[in-house]
Amino acid sequence: MSMLKVIEVLAESDESQDASAQVAVDTAGESVRNVRSIYIKNHEVSVKNGKINKINKYRINGKISFELD
Repeated sequence: MSMLKVIEVLAESDESQDASAQVAVDTAGESVRNVRSIYIKNHEVSVKNGKINKINKYRINGKISFELD
């Protein structure tokens, strides 16, 4: 039987929500092994200079699960 651990992460990207999730997984993978999944808890965008059509940053709050050795 395997056991999983969950960590909560915040990540951002200039490109998209998907890119933000990939940043989260890539960064977590630098310090933990056996990453299994990411659950996106919250999406957020930052708007530059208050203009609705100028999204500056895409952010996610997610939970990454990984298998313990």
